[in-house]
Amino acid sequence: MSLFADLTASVNAVRPGRTRMRSFDMPLVIASSTLLALGLLMVYSASIALADGPRYASYGQYYFVVRHGAFVTTGLVVAAITLTLPIRMWQRLAVPLFMLALVLLLAVLVPGIGREVNGAHRWIPLGPLNFQPSELMKVAALLYAADYTVRKQEHMQNFLRGFVPMACALGGVGMLLLLEPDLGAFMVIVAIAIGILFLGGINGKYFSSLLGVLVSTFLMLIWLSPWRRARLFAYMDPWNQDNAYGSAYQLSHSLIALGRGEWLGVGLGASVEKLHYLPEAHTDFIMAVIGEELGFVGVTLVIVLFAIIVQRAFEIGRQAVAMERTFAGMLSQGVGIWFGVQAFINMGVCLGLLPTKGLTLPLVSYGGSGVVMNLLALAMLLRVDFENRTMMRGGRV
Repeated sequence: MSLFADLTASVNAVRPGRTRMRSFDMPLVIASSTLLALGLLMVYSASIALADGPRYASYGQYYFVVRHGAFVTTGLVVAAITLTLPIRMWQRLAVPLFMLALVLLLAVLVPGIGREVNGAHRWIPLGPLNFQPSELMKVAALLYAADYTVRKQEHMQNFLRGFVPMACALGGVGMLLLLEPDLGAFMVIVAIAIGILFLGGINGKYFSSLLGVLVSTFLMLIWLSPWRRARLFAYMDPWNQDNAYGSAYQLSHSLIALGRGEWLGVGLGASVEKLHYLPEAHTDFIMAVIGEELGFVGVTLVIVLFAIIVQRAFEIGRQAVAMERTFAGMLSQGVGIWFGVQAFINMGVCLGLLPTKGLTLPLVSYGGSGVVMNLLALAMLLRVDFENRTMMRGGRV
């Protein structure tokens, strides 16, 4: 009996324990939740003083943070519903959703339907809310490009059947977005689609040609548009007196805010630039307020959190492709491209590394459609991860 007990103990000592795999990606959830919470806090900090000015005098101190909280809550509800839907359903909806997004992009240009703000037609009013179809198009382009890669896999090296259809689709989207105009959204959508095509194995020559055409188009649009050209030259010399009080006004005050923050910041809520000096401090330039109040440490934290999201998205996509789930893999990596490119452009603008462009910081900046679509995309990413883990356990999806 003693010998049997000794042998049992010896076997148990060397037998590997049964691994316990979570049903979700913990780093992804923590990084996303932290950015959401930070965004809610910084929107409150950056917008609380706006009610003191004449433009927002009737709004109240808590107007923007309450609305942002409502948008985040709506996004979380949408995300919770999305988590229950299988990825194969999104693949079936890819083309219809893309067509719907195109129709809505066209609708914003129709008088009486679209809403004009500062000369731009980007919103459809829905009572007290405004819906921005370009944010839906980011999700639609993500799904469409992933589905296109699967459907055209055997033709990805063919010019007419693999390259031309996607080029025409992007051309149609670009034409509608440039009529709004919304060059920033177009840049992100193109990055998502082209990135997925590249990962899906499109012919290298066609990829280079398409990239060259797009870069040339962007440069031509900037050169032919006086106000875009003025922004470009102002970005190159923001401290010139004419630029600092003109096209580079936002950039110069963003750099002042970041400079004031130094290493640890001036303290939460103590920003001076948000006191009507820095326009759009709670939306496009919220990173400048983070830098001023939380310093280099706060900016670094935000960059690290976005790096975690991008890394996890690509890893989840790699796992899906390894299990022959190409659509799910392209979808996941497309989410990583989306968040990475948009965050890079927003931070680059605030830091003076890129010309000024109106793009929000995902999950952080104030906004309705943007926050909801960001959370929808993250929910799809988590669903892919959940299905990967289910298959690893031997289950079916």
